[in-house]
Amino acid sequence: MDILDNKNTEVEDEVKAVTKDPKTLAVIEEMMKAGIFLGRRTSKTHPKMKQFVFGSRNGASMIDLEETLRLLNEAMEFVKEKATKGEILVAGITPTAKDVVAEVAKELNLPYVSERWLGGTLTNYKTLQKRVSYFKKLKADKEAGKLSKYTKKERLGFDREIEKMTRMFSGVENMDKLPEALFVVDVNSNIIAVREATKLNIPVIALASTDTNPDLVQYLIPGNDRSRDGIKWVLNRFAEAVKEGRKNKKAVEETK
Repeated sequence: MDILDNKNTEVEDEVKAVTKDPKTLAVIEEMMKAGIFLGRRTSKTHPKMKQFVFGSRNGASMIDLEETLRLLNEAMEFVKEKATKGEILVAGITPTAKDVVAEVAKELNLPYVSERWLGGTLTNYKTLQKRVSYFKKLKADKEAGKLSKYTKKERLGFDREIEKMTRMFSGVENMDKLPEALFVVDVNSNIIAVREATKLNIPVIALASTDTNPDLVQYLIPGNDRSRDGIKWVLNRFAEAVKEGRKNKKAVEETK
């Protein structure tokens, strides 16, 4: 296994022991219950992530949750700022991340990628938009009955094409411009997305485990990126930050 059992109470007690500030203890305990402190095996720890690791247990790294919380707060302040300016693209394609990413992004009406990242989603955005426009037209034509003039075989082909394009484009079909930032769950699984964003100077925020090169992103949140509970906990904080940013934007607009 790459991570420890999050029910290992001995490890949880060891994590609590390094937390001196009583004000953060309640949040740290929430993070522990979500398994966020569980890193990859020590043999896989990236050298530059060692600064966020306070020890190991059973061959696995344990993440310093006080550092995680500090960096999470910095990242969420940045999210609030970006939420006042435009959209943040959310990406998470691993089995434990994809459903949570889609759920939170839909709630916030943000673009997302929860299936395979299509190369050029950012760097070849104009071409993507052409494909998305075709996808939208095809769906609209079907709903309006405009495909009924075709043969049964041709209509079946259109249905299959719509089904395939739904998986590919449903999360980004309403992304009408490049995002203000990219939020990824697991940098290594989304490395193409991270590289595209970097090439375009789009800031990257990431929940990333101990096997990640932190220099690849601008806002790192060290944590278990394979725990569904942990991913959900962090994305809930992300959702709160987006909502607060939008609320601030609305308040400013109302005073003009």
